[in-house]
Amino acid sequence: MLRLQKLTKTYKTGDQALKAIDLDVPKGQVLALIGPSGAGKSTMIRCINRLVEPTSGEVLLDGVDLVKLGSGALRKARREMGMIFQEYALVERLTVMENVLSGRLGYVGFWRSFLRRYPQSDVDEAFRLLDRVGLLHMADKRADELSGGQRQRVGICRALIQNPKLLLVDEPTASLDPKTSRQIMRLITELCQERGLAAIINIHDVALAQMFVPRVVGLRFGEIVFDGLPSGLTPDKLTEIYGEEDWEATIEKVDDDEEIEAAE
Repeated sequence: MLRLQKLTKTYKTGDQALKAIDLDVPKGQVLALIGPSGAGKSTMIRCINRLVEPTSGEVLLDGVDLVKLGSGALRKARREMGMIFQEYALVERLTVMENVLSGRLGYVGFWRSFLRRYPQSDVDEAFRLLDRVGLLHMADKRADELSGGQRQRVGICRALIQNPKLLLVDEPTASLDPKTSRQIMRLITELCQERGLAAIINIHDVALAQMFVPRVVGLRFGEIVFDGLPSGLTPDKLTEIYGEEDWEATIEKVDDDEEIEAAE
């Protein structure tokens, strides 16, 4: 479904953020992208939808190379890639419903969006999504009245109302407390399963990746150094990805958390 071939990004400073990345993501698969700060995780996600322009390589979505598309074709292709941001990227003065419906901008056009003239089918779908994430009762609240977890749920709805094939998720739990982080990760993975969506989730929290995601890709200095099951993240592998640390304690903590989760 998604294939990266020799994807490279070199900035004008000469820094190479991505070094000939090869990666396949089949339909319906959710993977976590882990690695230290500066490893290239956010750059990879943004190169896929061309918020950052790749230096070279291919980004194939259902066989179409997104790197070669002109602006008009790229706008259409972006409909198929929902983006969930770390800082939510909501319009604070707009309501929850208006923020969700802004995900249809690529379909209805700027002026219909500006005048809030969305098809009834879009409004109905927005209500269904808000109900699914537990925010139906907040549809008319302004975005700036919401908590961090609630904002992230609105961002999830906005991405899903695009009816995408692929979700690109950039640090969805970075600003959230541990309990809310779990809830958001659980929600994202459940929604992907329900809708048959593929997703790439850039996440710093190794324990959350191990808990919720079936495939983990580890980046270091712009290169893939691990690609496999969460159970394969041994202390040696974590050291290869992040550097020296007491990784045994991290692994034991994940095991403890799983036992607590099962008991709840």
